[in-house]
Amino acid sequence: MTMSIAPRTYGIEAEPSSALAPIPFPRLVRVEWAKATDTRAARWLLALVALSTAGMMLAPVLAPTTADQTHASYLRIAALGLAILLPVVAILMLTGEWSQRSVFTTFTQEPRRIRVLNAKLAVSMALGVGAALFGGVVTAAGLGLVAASGRALEANLTVGAIGGYLLFVVLNVLAGVALGALLHSSATAIAASFALPAAFALLGTASTQVAHWIDMSTTWNWVLENRWGGHLPQISFSVLFWVAVPLATGFVRTIGRDVT
Repeated sequence: MTMSIAPRTYGIEAEPSSALAPIPFPRLVRVEWAKATDTRAARWLLALVALSTAGMMLAPVLAPTTADQTHASYLRIAALGLAILLPVVAILMLTGEWSQRSVFTTFTQEPRRIRVLNAKLAVSMALGVGAALFGGVVTAAGLGLVAASGRALEANLTVGAIGGYLLFVVLNVLAGVALGALLHSSATAIAASFALPAAFALLGTASTQVAHWIDMSTTWNWVLENRWGGHLPQISFSVLFWVAVPLATGFVRTIGRDVT
């Protein structure tokens, strides 16, 4: 006769294996946040974003004739400073693994690529909002310097102006995300982020249709200036052209691309 003896557990229940459990999404976000901010290149870029924003804010402070002396105008200058290099940070987060050939490791540890892409998108949004808050601090500092000098400014900030400022910054970041997801090459995407808007701005000088429907220096400035009246169709088309379509195409390409 055989007898089976149950193993002693000493009151400790065995935990089920988590080898096949999905990686929690917050952990993916933390990893992507580290990739976006915790490298030497990222830190230098973020420092340059801060310096360019602060430097541009000095222009209306020291030379009042260079910009309208209003609170909203100073906030817009901060937005333009952020829009120069902040999209590059988002581009590097999307393209770094392809350029450094570490994408195989990323998609091996999390085979469901859409979750990785969503984490990158969430981090990009957080970067945009955080940068917008920093721009607000720089604006407040600039306004404080002006007030200390005795110069009077028009206090014309509204909820619409602040919302347009925030949306403008986030749109520029998302445009960088879209190019990075679509092109998978850091150098190519960064070059395109500067060359394509400049090219369409040049075409916009010869074509009103291009200027009012595609040229982001026109359509997105309407967002920044809170001038939605009569411009909503043009702004919507421009967002589709620069963000929605390339981002969706980039996601499809990333999900289907062979990493070997």
